[in-house]
Amino acid sequence: MAHISFTPNLQRHLDVPELDVMAVSVAEALEAAFAANPRLRSYLLDDQGHLRRHVTVFVDAQQVSDRRRLSDPVGAASDIFVVQALSGG
Repeated sequence: MAHISFTPNLQRHLDVPELDVMAVSVAEALEAAFAANPRLRSYLLDDQGHLRRHVTVFVDAQQVSDRRRLSDPVGAASDIFVVQALSGG
């Protein structure tokens, strides 16, 4: 199963524990995370279902390239890391 984890600054706002998920794409992995915590969806995706500008997802240390459909492949033993950038001055 793929393993998905979230940056600590996102965990300060939501209860998003690490999860092991059955998925073949980033979209499927995120859907599993959203099923566990529906509020997470609005933090990561915009109203069109695309990754928000300040969110980046890495699969096996490689940044995903498809930010709209989230179709990047996920392997059975992949590590997925979701990063929410901080901004401000």
